[in-house]
Amino acid sequence: MFITRLVLSAMHFRQWLVAQAVFGFLSLLKVLPADPAIRWADALARKVGPKLWRHRLMLTNLRNAFPDKSESELQTIAIASWGHMGRMAAEYVFLDRLFDFDPEQTKPGRVEVSGIPLFVDLRDNPRPFIVFTAHTGNFELLPVAGKAFGLEVMVLFRPPNNPYIADKVFSFRAARMGSLVPSHAGSSFALARRLEAGGGVGVLVDQKFRKGLETQFFGRPVKTNPLLAKLVRQFDAEVYPARCIRLPDNRFRLEIEPRITLPRDARGNIDVQGTSQLLNDKVESWVREYPEQWLWYHDRWHIKKSVKDAG
Repeated sequence: MFITRLVLSAMHFRQWLVAQAVFGFLSLLKVLPADPAIRWADALARKVGPKLWRHRLMLTNLRNAFPDKSESELQTIAIASWGHMGRMAAEYVFLDRLFDFDPEQTKPGRVEVSGIPLFVDLRDNPRPFIVFTAHTGNFELLPVAGKAFGLEVMVLFRPPNNPYIADKVFSFRAARMGSLVPSHAGSSFALARRLEAGGGVGVLVDQKFRKGLETQFFGRPVKTNPLLAKLVRQFDAEVYPARCIRLPDNRFRLEIEPRITLPRDARGNIDVQGTSQLLNDKVESWVREYPEQWLWYHDRWHIKKSVKDAG
């Protein structure tokens, strides 16, 4: 028992130290103007990222996804992806200041929005709907935009493993993104209640999932969470794709696309398997368009262990 307590105390202390280092780094960024801080974080991540073992995972994922690209091309994408992750960290600090979209302003701002009539329609004509996105660009800006338009969306998110960082992230997100549901065993019930009440929810659909449906992503087998399809089948919810694209000069374009038609089976019910594959296909099309803006270090294909063992 004593040994167990000692091990747990050491683990919590290590997590606390990591959290303090992260908070210190973010505090340092905060004293800088937004644009220099974002560019500096990009440059730092490009230097540090390739020295980490996750870089091997990145390159393996990229080789599997783009077998037609040369090693030089893949390295370029991987390094750029590290840069975008550095930007993501810095942008998190300045999230309040980054979203400056004003539909009445004629001068272009830092953020442009495509699909404004859809935002307005979903806000003014309440009904069950699901907005899905992926880890592309700064996906955190999407719920911020929804709240700015007065569109209340319950967002499902996966908390960081570090509990000290998770608490800080939750407080930060809740103040800027509205209703949040941490991803855990009971989260689907909270989303179901929201849809049953005629509201909207937002989900990321490109996360690693161990017990999902067998689907394809970039032509390779991958497990996909069937939650979205099951919620649609139960509540007849409308489904809208949305994404964030980073533009030059630290600018962003947020896009909400028209409602998608989901496949149905012979009885007219939502085809859960077909819908899960459709979501993967949509995300893949986004990633192929801007490959450097996706998180390639993410273990979507569940190959991390084999990559580490090979290294």
